[in-house]
Amino acid sequence: MVTRGTLYLGVDGGGSRCRARLEDERGAVLGEGLSGPATTRLGVDKAWRSIMRACTAAAEHAALERADFARMHAGIALAGLGRRGAEAALNEIAHPFASVRFISDGLAACLGAHSGANGAIVVAGTGSIGVGLINGRELRFGGYGFPISDEGSGADIGLQVIRRALRAVDGRGETSPLLQEVLGAFDDDAYQAVAWSEQATATDYAAFAPMVLRHAMQGDPIGRRIVERAADAIGDLLDLFLRQGIDQLSLVGGLSDAIVPWLTPDLRARLKPPKGDAVAGALLVARRRFDVAEAPVER
Repeated sequence: MVTRGTLYLGVDGGGSRCRARLEDERGAVLGEGLSGPATTRLGVDKAWRSIMRACTAAAEHAALERADFARMHAGIALAGLGRRGAEAALNEIAHPFASVRFISDGLAACLGAHSGANGAIVVAGTGSIGVGLINGRELRFGGYGFPISDEGSGADIGLQVIRRALRAVDGRGETSPLLQEVLGAFDDDAYQAVAWSEQATATDYAAFAPMVLRHAMQGDPIGRRIVERAADAIGDLLDLFLRQGIDQLSLVGGLSDAIVPWLTPDLRARLKPPKGDAVAGALLVARRRFDVAEAPVER
C-alpha cells in the first residue's frame, strides 16, 4: 500500500465509458478503474457519479482508501464539457481531491497522443471531433454533439443504418443482410425501432456501429456506403489540420482501427500511432504540465 507522497489522477470520461488511472510522483501506475458513460449530455450529476465510480475503482486497485483522495491532484477530461454551463456546474461540485482541473476529452486525447507537443488528433468513437495544438493554440473542428454533428462517429453510423432500415421497410430503399439484421434487433417491427429511438442515446446508436462495420467488410453494399461516408467525414477533419500546417496526425477512439482501412492511401500514410491516450493527457493537466487556461480555442 502507498502511504506517502503526492498522487496524480487522470480521468477520461467519454460517451461510452469512463477510465481513471492513478500514478505516483515518479509516474508509476498504481491503479486503474473503469465505469460507464461520463458525458455531460447525460447530465452533470450522472457524469460526476460515473467519474467517482471510476476513481474509486482505481483507488481500490491501488489498495488506497477514501481518505487518500485528499493527496490526489486530478485532471478530468470530459465529453460535452463545452456545453453551456457544464464546466461551471462541475466546478461547484464538492470534491474530495487536493485539486481538480477539467479539460475536454478531445484536448486530453490530443495532449496524450503527442505528449503535449504540436500535433492533432481526430477522435472516431461514440462521437467524433478534431482537436489540434500548434504553439499553445488549440484548434477544434466538429464535435458539436450528436445528432447535429459528430459525423463519422459510431453514433452517426448507427443513426444512418437505422434510417436506411426504416426506408427499406417502406420500400423506399433497397434492403440487404445488414438491414435485415438491424430490423431483427427490433423484432422486425419498425414501430418498436421508433419507440426505441425516442429514448436512445448516442451510446445506444453507437452500439450498431460494429454490426455495420462487420457487414461492410463482408461486402454488404449498404454497409459499405455507410462506412465510406463515415471515412470521408473523418478524412475531411484530417485534411483540415493538414491545411493548417499540422503534419503530426493521429486517429484515436474506439472506431479508429476499423476506420483506417477505409481512408485514402495518402491519409493512411500520414497517420502516426498516438504516444499516449486521453488519460495520459489528463495526467499532464493534473501535473500542471499543460495550462488549460492558456490555450485559446479556435474553430
